[in-house]
Amino acid sequence: MIKNQNRTAYGLKTNGSVFRKWSRLIHRDLSYVFSGILIIYAISGVYMNHRDKVNLHYTVDRKEFVVDKYPMGTQMSKEEIIDILKYYDLQSNYTKHYYPKEDFVKVFIKGGSILEIDQLSGTAVIEILSKRPIVSDMIKLHYNPGKWWTIFSDIFSISMIIVVVTGFTMMKGSKGFFGRGGIEFLIGLLIPILFLWITK
Repeated sequence: MIKNQNRTAYGLKTNGSVFRKWSRLIHRDLSYVFSGILIIYAISGVYMNHRDKVNLHYTVDRKEFVVDKYPMGTQMSKEEIIDILKYYDLQSNYTKHYYPKEDFVKVFIKGGSILEIDQLSGTAVIEILSKRPIVSDMIKLHYNPGKWWTIFSDIFSISMIIVVVTGFTMMKGSKGFFGRGGIEFLIGLLIPILFLWITK
């Protein structure tokens, strides 16, 4: 008892407090280092969860207009189509066109954009695809684009396990793992288990 009091009196820390100190330091520094990739995975994960409703990589700008210059019964030439594309500054992106049915022309434009013209009614629809800035690149990282990213992702995954373990040990008492922290951990663990059980 006297020995422990002397250690405290001289400012010496117990092994437990030293361990918790290092846990806090490691937890803090790893959290800072990997906070950027956590944000990237979180944002791209939200988009991927809704990929059935949202194009992950492109936005689609759909415009309708009327073409009255080219009557039915005549097939449009490449030059005539390019003339229409000039209005949207896409003339240099023309790829090819064909007639899937009579008096209805479909035009393919570089980058995935499409122009369709119904010569019977004169109506036309153009869908212009534009790459989503930033988000598209985030999703690319989420899909793992190559060997070096695989190595980094493995390091990231191991580091997240360390962050979790240090989070368990950095606090003591009622706020630590054997108190409120343990209850919160069980809640977080039960949510995916319950979901898997319900969806079986």
